[in-house]
Amino acid sequence: MNTKAVRANRQKLAVLAALVLLCAAGYMLVGVHFDNAKLFQYAMKIRFPKLIVMLITAFAIGGASIVFQSVINNTIVTPCLLGMNSLYTLIHTAVVFVAGSGSILAANANCSFAVDLVLMGVVATVVYSFLFKKTKHNVLYVLLIGTVLSSFFSSIQSTLTRVMDPNEYDSLLATLVASFSNINSEIIAISLFVLAAIVFALRRELALLDVITLGKDQAINLGVDYDRCVRRLLLGVTLCIAVATAMVGPISFLGLIIANLSRQLLKTYRHTQLILGSAFFGMIVLVGGQLLVEHAYSYTIPVSVFITVGGGVYFLYLLLTNRRT
Repeated sequence: MNTKAVRANRQKLAVLAALVLLCAAGYMLVGVHFDNAKLFQYAMKIRFPKLIVMLITAFAIGGASIVFQSVINNTIVTPCLLGMNSLYTLIHTAVVFVAGSGSILAANANCSFAVDLVLMGVVATVVYSFLFKKTKHNVLYVLLIGTVLSSFFSSIQSTLTRVMDPNEYDSLLATLVASFSNINSEIIAISLFVLAAIVFALRRELALLDVITLGKDQAINLGVDYDRCVRRLLLGVTLCIAVATAMVGPISFLGLIIANLSRQLLKTYRHTQLILGSAFFGMIVLVGGQLLVEHAYSYTIPVSVFITVGGGVYFLYLLLTNRRT
């Protein structure tokens, strides 16, 4: 990649960063009563944790989506195929079904987050570490396992909801839709720590992503332990999605949207730029979307609904354009 293209991409990333700051400033300041100190402090206390959670979620999903697409070598796949979204809905449904909506596991946000993170982390470790070895390091088999598990988890969750008490089901529905309206600020530090630990543990594998995308044979010829790197990267992707899902709920198409927008804008193989661009796009979508939801729709429609509808249309567009090319 020539110097001119690198400089152009840096300028594009700078523009995206400026848009993120603009969206963040708009979200924090629009509709705030500056003439009343108490109301201003209350607004900042409510909005700041939401903003941090949206930024964390965008970074986790954006980075995981780019890495997942590069490992799978397909730009129209999304990490939700790994089954974490379906597992999240199954966990919450099972907790309400067994213990009830008034139990500490369902009512306490910290306990609920801990249960989600531990169970999804255990499943991710078993499926994308142990089974990856059993399938002789075949990425497509692992992807197939994730798809089958998604259907399996969804089937169990659907069965439980059919026999569940209607009142319990009404209380469950609110937790199955991604929302930034009620954020538990106590889990922010834990989420940041987990994501930082994942990035630190995978720093060598992330540095080798540019080589891994060349293909297995080429990467091995260049001295890369391909199977080990891919196994660790898949595990890291799944854990990042688990953290993001445990924080706000399932957002199916966000990774697909922001990862492909980053690829189309930057047109580079450098994953440092692609991951940063994807994270910036995610922050713009989430923060800008939440700003629209709160001030234009008065919280009547969650931002995840707009992402799902827009993601479905964008997915069809990608299918049609890739087929033509």
